[in-house]
Amino acid sequence: MFDFLSQKFSSLFSRFDNGEKLTESNVAQTLDQLKQALLEADVPYRVVDSFTQSVKEDVLGTKAIASLKPAEHLMKIVQDKIIMFLGGEGVVAPFPSSMVLMVMGLQGSGKTTTLGKLAYKIKKDALKEGKTKKILVASVDFYRPAAIDQLELLADRVGVDFYRTQSKQPLLAVKEIISRHQQHCYDVLLLDTAGRLHVDNNLLQELQEIDALLQPNYKILVLDAMTGQESLSVAKVFEDTVGFKGAILTKMDSDTRGGSAFAFRYVLKKPILFVGEGENVADLSFFFPDRAAERILGMGDVRSLIEQAEEKIALNEREKAEEAFKSGSFSLQDFADQMAMMSKLGSLSQLLKYMPGGGMNVSPDVIQKGEVELSKFRAIISSMTLKERLNPSILDNSRMKRVAQGAGVVQQDVAMLLKRFEEAKQYVKLLNRFGSH
Repeated sequence: MFDFLSQKFSSLFSRFDNGEKLTESNVAQTLDQLKQALLEADVPYRVVDSFTQSVKEDVLGTKAIASLKPAEHLMKIVQDKIIMFLGGEGVVAPFPSSMVLMVMGLQGSGKTTTLGKLAYKIKKDALKEGKTKKILVASVDFYRPAAIDQLELLADRVGVDFYRTQSKQPLLAVKEIISRHQQHCYDVLLLDTAGRLHVDNNLLQELQEIDALLQPNYKILVLDAMTGQESLSVAKVFEDTVGFKGAILTKMDSDTRGGSAFAFRYVLKKPILFVGEGENVADLSFFFPDRAAERILGMGDVRSLIEQAEEKIALNEREKAEEAFKSGSFSLQDFADQMAMMSKLGSLSQLLKYMPGGGMNVSPDVIQKGEVELSKFRAIISSMTLKERLNPSILDNSRMKRVAQGAGVVQQDVAMLLKRFEEAKQYVKLLNRFGSH
């Protein structure tokens, strides 16, 4: 998310590292670069102009904070402005305990998949609070082949109820779904509506009629972030005709420049509620403007990474890893378990994006080499017996040869793993010693 902007913004403040003061001249030069970066990211010109003008007024109109260097002062102002443009620092409001939610969007935006992700998130968040929710998902998308079948499969995967209507006429189908929702006392109803390849009057009229009949608590628009400024035009039409509470931006993990996300709140005066960054049902996250601003400026987003770990890795797994780390009795089995936990959070390149600098100083070749090495290490450890994993010192040449053959690698790869493991053990010991003082 925002990788393109992060790469562009990362070098903007380096000129001030030598303590150079902020002047009208060098600020203007930096703002020109900011403007160019935003335009290349497909942010609309009027939004770019408003943003850079706002930064200029604050930089030249406010007194520098004594404790901050010129670069830090400028970055702080830019950061505050990015947060404001993305939606401010408001706390994400949870959904009510019971609700009817209608999902809209164009065909190909990821609307149906996103509805499945929403169902998963609502169910998961309730379980974290020790509650259970009866969730019903249904669809009136009779135009796209297999759309309803796709939703049924998603419902089964997520573990929520699905209802297939008898009627294939959208408004009659909505009445069926409402009746089902009321008769079975569901807490949550999520309705998928029909998309089109582009906005048309028939689609909008159908959505207006469904809206009047369903009277949902929430209407959410799903937008493909890869469509750039076009998605803002689509959103404007939906808002003017049907209205919506907020948006979910999909495909934010793909090769998107982030311009639509940057401009959405400013243009539509509506919040981005969630972002989708992946194909799995768990790959839907609340959108936090302050965290997005930090990622754009190369500060990383460790808070979101921690939350992902808490979401995707079971508590007992985390506690076991922490105990092994603290005790110093760190085995190859623990090493394998920790690599497995890492893989639940994503690839090495995905994890690096959450770190300060966003991994931009690490070449793709180095990342690729690291991915291959981790893959080999997992295969090697899987080829070992439990006894060998718990006590790798017994791995003589004969055993190493057998392990290498079983993993489909050469013996030197096994030796490299053992070397890396010993380095990791020494690092753990050093950290434990440091933490005990």
